[in-house]
Parts: sequence; structure tokens; C-alpha cells
Amino acid sequence: MAKQLVVRLRADGTVDAETIGMHGAECLDHIEALEALLDAETASSRFTEDYTTASVEGRTRLEAEQKDGAS
Repeated sequence: MAKQLVVRLRADGTVDAETIGMHGAECLDHIEALEALLDAETASSRFTEDYTTASVEGRTRLEAEQKDGAS
């Protein structure tokens, strides 16, 4: 599946965004970039099933980053 960032601008001015085809923390980078483009902050969020089905490589990288940050 192709990676996508679906952005919806609502009539009340709020923005909804959804990542598709991204696994693990990869989606967070895209949301951060969107926040920067819009000069906005995320008001609420939730992880999808894709987040929890990250590849073993992605999990290993994330665990290493977390370990490095903890020291």
C-alpha cells in the first residue's frame, strides 16, 4: 500500500489528518511536518492499528532511540 497523509479541512476551520500505510512512529514525523506547515498543534490524536504493527526493524530502531535518550 502507498503511504498517504490524508488532510481534511472542515467547515469550522479545524483540520483532520490521517496517515495511511505508515507503520510505527513513522507517522509522527508527517504529523509534525503538517503542524509546522499549518503553524498549529495537535488537539487530539489516536494510534491506528498500523502504528502497532510496526515492522521488527522499526521496533528495533525505536527501542534503540529510546534507550539512547534515556542515558
